Amino acid sequence: MAFVSLEGMEFFANHGYYEEERKVGNKYSVDVKLELNVDFAGREDKLEGTVDYQLVYELISKVMSKEAALLEYLANQIVKLLKSKFPEVKKIWVKVAKYNPPIQGLCHRAVVELSS
Repeated sequence: MAFVSLEGMEFFANHGYYEEERKVGNKYSVDVKLELNVDFAGREDKLEGTVDYQLVYELISKVMSKEAALLEYLANQIVKLLKSKFPEVKKIWVKVAKYNPPIQGLCHRAVVELSS
């Protein structure tokens, strides 16, 4: 087994529980780690033996472009979509972060991590 990860993907999106958050928008980051067998790709140097991380990015970008209230929902949608497109992936970890969340105090990021 091996891990294929995309780290530090950044998006500007209109997510948030509060209406003002959705109006103004915010910066978000996503990290994803996929566990799968890459023996064929390692031996044959063929993309067919692994995941196409350009496609992984495009799928995550699609999820992030749709308005949502909760980070938990976004993380769950990313996992569901990646599972449906890459059945060879054994396990998925995803981390979604919202920069400067609207709370009463200093906080760089609010983060939700999900694995499935």
